[in-house]
Amino acid sequence: MDLLDHYRRLFAYDAWANQEVLNGFRQVGAPPPRALRLLAHVLGTEYEWKSRIAGQHSPVAIWPDFTLADCERNARELPQVWRVFLDRLDPARLGETVTYFNSKGEKWSSTLADILTHVVMHSAYHRGQIAREMREAGHQPAYTDYIHGVRQGFVE
Repeated sequence: MDLLDHYRRLFAYDAWANQEVLNGFRQVGAPPPRALRLLAHVLGTEYEWKSRIAGQHSPVAIWPDFTLADCERNARELPQVWRVFLDRLDPARLGETVTYFNSKGEKWSSTLADILTHVVMHSAYHRGQIAREMREAGHQPAYTDYIHGVRQGFVE
């Protein structure tokens, strides 16, 4: 498997894991507010990073005020955004440096490969926080570990 295929697999996992979180939210009716806010942040941040890569303004805030329906819609649309980007990406660009401004207005530069890795890891980090919020509210959180997705065949 080449590196670009690896990123396709990681982003497929990310999409699956976000859907698992949403399934868990639906099972409880109304998710804990902080859990919903964290998932909205996961989605908003993914749009932000994709926009930074493209040198564009993000269509979504980093901490958007999403409803559950907003999260569901964006979690359906976002995987296609990444899929199209990765399918069109020349593997040689993975080492390319992307210069961007963070949410504090600071200028930074990172390789495209590092940004893609960060996007998936950032999302997994916050899904862990979502799991904690769900447990604290007395609910069973979604099981979104990468290896679980692979074992279950949800990630090819």
